[in-house]
Amino acid sequence: MIKFIVGDGVTLEGWAMETLVMYSLTQPIKALQGLKIKQIACGDSHCLAVTMDGEVQSWGRNQNGQLGLGTTEDSLIPQKIQAFQGICVKMIAAGAEHTAAVTEDGDLYGWGWGRYGNLGLGDRNDRLIPEKVASIKGEKMVLVACGWRHTITVSSSGNLYTYGWSKYGQLGHGDFEDHLSPQWLEALKDSCISQISGGWRHTMALTSDGRLYGWGWNKFGQLGIADNDDHCSPVQVNFPEEQKVKQISCGWRHTLALTERGNVFSWGRGTSGQLGHGDIVDRNIPKMIEVISKDGLGCKQIESSKFLPSSGKIWVSPSERYAIVPDENIAKHSRSPIKGNGSDANVPENDVKRMRVKTSSSTKR
Repeated sequence: MIKFIVGDGVTLEGWAMETLVMYSLTQPIKALQGLKIKQIACGDSHCLAVTMDGEVQSWGRNQNGQLGLGTTEDSLIPQKIQAFQGICVKMIAAGAEHTAAVTEDGDLYGWGWGRYGNLGLGDRNDRLIPEKVASIKGEKMVLVACGWRHTITVSSSGNLYTYGWSKYGQLGHGDFEDHLSPQWLEALKDSCISQISGGWRHTMALTSDGRLYGWGWNKFGQLGIADNDDHCSPVQVNFPEEQKVKQISCGWRHTLALTERGNVFSWGRGTSGQLGHGDIVDRNIPKMIEVISKDGLGCKQIESSKFLPSSGKIWVSPSERYAIVPDENIAKHSRSPIKGNGSDANVPENDVKRMRVKTSSSTKR
């Protein structure tokens, strides 16, 4: 997920369906000043930060205990998770309303919303503070990632484990059954996993030798395997000239990959231009983003067009697509968003981002 912090207690999150921009410029989070941060993670409406000393700070929405503070009260400023006192946390990951962590000792923790077993604790209960997941065959965990309602973790030996929601096969075990505790992904038993990333309902895993696999929800081609069918087992993603992948990242319904040759590829949902190809077309195979790839067109500017002949769709600029609200007293304006190649019954057609910006008349002197 892409994460930005814009002002005290205000975040822009990859999962969020609405964004409220309070500041035109990024602002330091005062509560974190003086702390050296080594990693951050954002869920739907909550954020976490890990310090160089292995402490965890959390803030944001907390209706299911995803902040790990022992309550369900939201927090407008970062607070230290006291449950990790004396425990050095290596990395964290955030789902929609749950959180996972791996410690320097290789222990795995989960807390927050647990309805689908996504905490890995063997039940469907929520947790208000971090709770350690039972040891998995004595393995030490080194990586963790979260999808919306599922969790992925990798051991020091390169084995991959998944648990949680699997309605679309996003756990990769060959079925569509939820798992309440970490399950070894046997389909990748001959691979050493080096990176993982979770989308809304899909999962991607990168091997140490540069091969990329995807599984789960694939309505918009976000698995990158040349079809739009859901897959409940890992399928390898093919790249031009068999390029090896070195980094991956999942969005809500799209995926990005960086190859060893310095090329960036994208695929999946493209209705808002998130694939970076100058259009609003969904793609089910990786396509290189020309302007930021070493083998691409370099600094050549993508020509803008008001009409896309190939798709017959009208391009609407972001400033026209979003509702701009200069002041509380000014009536809100909205425009219908452009539909992409597919539709999603789970996302309202009037899913319009909202922005609040200051005008000269409302800016404080």
